[in-house]
Amino acid sequence: MTTPALLPLSGRRIPPLNLGPPSFPHHRATLRLSEKFILLLILSAFVTLCFGAFFFLPDSSKHKRFDLGLEDVLIPHVDAGKGAKNPGVFLIHGPDEHRHREEEERLRNKIRADHEKALEEAKEKLRKSREEIRAEIQTEKNKVVQEMKTKENKPLPPVPIPNLIGINGGDPEDDDVRKKREKIKEMMKHAWDNYRTYGWGHNELRPIARKGHSTNIFGSSQMGATIVDALDTLFIMGLHDEFVDGQRWIEDNLDFSVNSEVSVFEVNIRFIGGLLAAYYLSGEEIFKIKAVQLAEKLLPAFNTPTGIPWAMVNLKSGVGRNWGWASAGSSILAEFGTLHMEFVHLSYLTGDMVYYRKVMHIRKLLQKMDRPNGLYPNYLNPRTGRWGQYHTSVGGLGDSFYEYLLKAWLMSDKTDHEARKMYDDAVEAIEKHLIKKSRGGLIFIGEWKNGHLEKKMGHLACFAGGMFALGADGSNKDKAGHYLELGAEIARTCHESYDRTALKLGPESFKFDGAVEAVAVRQAEKYYILRPEVIETYWYLWRFTHDPRYRQWGWEAALHFIPQNSCAILQAIEKYCRVSGGFSGVKDVYAPTPAHDDVQQSFFLAETLKYLYLLFSGDDLLPLDHWVFNTEAHPLPVLHLANTTLSGNPAVR
Repeated sequence: MTTPALLPLSGRRIPPLNLGPPSFPHHRATLRLSEKFILLLILSAFVTLCFGAFFFLPDSSKHKRFDLGLEDVLIPHVDAGKGAKNPGVFLIHGPDEHRHREEEERLRNKIRADHEKALEEAKEKLRKSREEIRAEIQTEKNKVVQEMKTKENKPLPPVPIPNLIGINGGDPEDDDVRKKREKIKEMMKHAWDNYRTYGWGHNELRPIARKGHSTNIFGSSQMGATIVDALDTLFIMGLHDEFVDGQRWIEDNLDFSVNSEVSVFEVNIRFIGGLLAAYYLSGEEIFKIKAVQLAEKLLPAFNTPTGIPWAMVNLKSGVGRNWGWASAGSSILAEFGTLHMEFVHLSYLTGDMVYYRKVMHIRKLLQKMDRPNGLYPNYLNPRTGRWGQYHTSVGGLGDSFYEYLLKAWLMSDKTDHEARKMYDDAVEAIEKHLIKKSRGGLIFIGEWKNGHLEKKMGHLACFAGGMFALGADGSNKDKAGHYLELGAEIARTCHESYDRTALKLGPESFKFDGAVEAVAVRQAEKYYILRPEVIETYWYLWRFTHDPRYRQWGWEAALHFIPQNSCAILQAIEKYCRVSGGFSGVKDVYAPTPAHDDVQQSFFLAETLKYLYLLFSGDDLLPLDHWVFNTEAHPLPVLHLANTTLSGNPAVR
């Protein structure tokens, strides 16, 4: 057994000892604490060697039979006449006994030699000066860092890039529309420049305090979430100097080898989605490399009995767990169900099918499960594979699962019929059990809780208007017109939720109880945190209908971000979202003089401003038959049949 000579502890080699004169015990009291620790370590190594020798040296008591004529040493006997193994035996004879003793002696000699070598190496280490040991440590650290960089920057296999259409342009012909689009671009620059000044490298910005901000979804590390999330918006708007700044930060600073526990869902949609979109738009290889590095860090989250991933994973240790508040330790439908788009693109770009298999396993498992009333509950236990609380929502906890069923079909160039059927079946159940009309004629999407409908709709559910419009083409039984109209009705309801507030900004959720319609009741539901879902729906409906009211509604929402005295709706923006240090959410949209929450969310740059910009751009900018937006508004190209190894095309495969 070979024992290494005093290995480094926590990346540091043991410092040299000055043990003094030979009367070693006499000087023990004068030794420093670190020297005592090293002596204890040396003693431990010596004891380990002794125990190793004790356990691995052959036990002579077990071989006494050799000395007694080996009567009981048996090996299978081959009957020469039958040419097969026979349960009979024959004894090992004298020459075999001699060879065994020689092997035993050789093994003893080898262990003694290894033992002596280990002790000599230990002595040699102790003779070195502190400076020599430090130099060795630095050399080894540099070697490890270089090896890691070489591994991380290993080029990925070349793949055919999909035909990328509409990555720039979209200039509107109408002068008024062009001015509005330029104003939205100026808003993006205001948000980015202040983040660049006061929060650079932090995940988000506190625009009033003028410093960085973060939440537990990003863990304890500063990963530059706003930089990654905003890159494609900067590129689309033609803010290329700002884009290059972000790219340089990512090249030099974005590191996923950190001891930090992150949300699998959030880093997937914001980081992997953002990096993939930046790669496709710019062609810069670093974005693809970083996306793959992060994806590899997320894979341990899938190490559960069912393959349903944990909600959170430590990027360094790979240890996963679920949110403490989730029903019975469950994973969340909208989290484990919102990985498909990004993971399919990862397999496409790397040739590694592990990502594709992970998300397809989730789909297959869900297909086998019973669904109460055809609805998917929001909670699923990753240990047992059973549903948690029977709570179904198209808003928070459920929303993007349904979105990704539809978009999996669209991203596959409409060849993933399995995903389309799952979407159609789910929408049919949603329309039957969750979608209702209020007394005032507003169509809303409620939430199903333990057998009854709660007449409450969240701001997050307002995205569904755009989803219904996007999925209208290809729907069952020639219901395209019906779903386009349903999307328009959802947009009208969400617009009403904005219009019935003092600030003309929508609350986090709103109720439909009796005389109360599209209004938040609880104080905890009256805030607005720069969310994009309503504007997202306006944009999709504009693309499919070109009804001017969607641009009008979008501009009304934008006006409350813009500091101009000509604002026809209520007050100047200083009392709303725009502040000198960026943009902030507000705590109460019904208060005429609201308090700010002092957070500029990364999704404000990734989604809200991007959808506003696209709303006032031509349809040739990121056309929907060539691009599919992930749930963080990061555009990913459609993988046409001739371009993908996931399509079943044998020539490409």
